[in-house]
Amino acid sequence: MTLMDGDLDELEINIILALQEDARKSFKSIAKELNVSEGTISNRVNRLTQKGILKLEARVNPFALSTKVAALLGINLKHRCHAQAVTEIRALPNVNAVWVTTGKYDIFVEVMADSINDLNDFIFDRGINRVNGIESTETHIMLQSETKFFKISRE
Repeated sequence: MTLMDGDLDELEINIILALQEDARKSFKSIAKELNVSEGTISNRVNRLTQKGILKLEARVNPFALSTKVAALLGINLKHRCHAQAVTEIRALPNVNAVWVTTGKYDIFVEVMADSINDLNDFIFDRGINRVNGIESTETHIMLQSETKFFKISRE
């Protein structure tokens, strides 16, 4: 199977693994490692990106930054209005990721704030409280992670 069939082939998996190891690795060096042309790597990466399978972006480790607070919010909705709530939540500053889930919560949201005060402001004053249809939230402050990296927000 290939990406055209909706699945990844061995080359695409190896390209992704190479980029996961070092996202700054050149297409030329990946091509050499995988014994294919640089154009093949470029075409596959472009196709994976266009299909929404691969995203290359810079992220930071919030636990290496003394002024950042990372949190995970579990959210329950009053009504099954996931699409609208997710759209509104994604537009909020400091939101890193949003997932619609099964289980105790309808939605999980990853947030990175500049301080506990900013997180408090996000929850109660200028953030999640402005989203329509939220019944309740539960906030979990992240204390440590070896694998979690976040986007930086300008706001």
